[in-house]
Amino acid sequence: MIRKILRSLSLTLAVLMSLIAFHQTAQAGPPLLCHPFEIGGAQSLPWSGSEWRAVKSDYDINRLVNDTLALLTPETPVIVRMETLRRATIYAVWATADQKVGYRVNDLKVANELLSRLQARAQEAKGNGKVEALALFDLGYLVESYKETGVISKGLNIASGIDGYALVVKALGLRGRDPEMEFAAAMVTLDHYRGGHHTHLQKAVAGASEGSLLARNLVSHFGDRGKNIAELRANVGVAKN
Repeated sequence: MIRKILRSLSLTLAVLMSLIAFHQTAQAGPPLLCHPFEIGGAQSLPWSGSEWRAVKSDYDINRLVNDTLALLTPETPVIVRMETLRRATIYAVWATADQKVGYRVNDLKVANELLSRLQARAQEAKGNGKVEALALFDLGYLVESYKETGVISKGLNIASGIDGYALVVKALGLRGRDPEMEFAAAMVTLDHYRGGHHTHLQKAVAGASEGSLLARNLVSHFGDRGKNIAELRANVGVAKN
């Protein structure tokens, strides 16, 4: 009798823990979209506040593709690219299904055009070193951002046939040591801790200077593992110099 009660209690506890974990995951939301990246005073797509989907209600969606491409110059830092592509995804895809965005988009025409333009740009940049690396990164990061919208976009996954993470890894290979791009790769692989998430995070943390924009974003997005870079380094296993 006691064993049956204990088994019943264990089962109930397991179910409750699963529900709590599910709730926390649901609350967290897609990591590339629901958690804005700090970009300091850098220019990005128009935004109206600090909330993750605070689009500018009077923004002309027909400008999105050209505006996004104009912002993604060879001089644009990786973290600013991440935030720009996050905003572009909110405008072009997330807004098709989430009424709380307050900005209605009825189809994926603009989203498809942006994807096609970034694909063409990556093709044109082949063999051009740093330019190719950034073009591949932008395409891969956009693809992974689009894929995260699948939770609400009525099954419309316009980038399902492209491996965005593989493109980011290829960009890293061309780019060489780049802690900001490692941070981006860690974010891309954060969901279910797939791929080389821990290795990417270690490299990002190891290359971040205390107080830098990268450091602030790392602490903001991985604060559960450390409240400053020193703590993050210790907790993710970065060896001391």
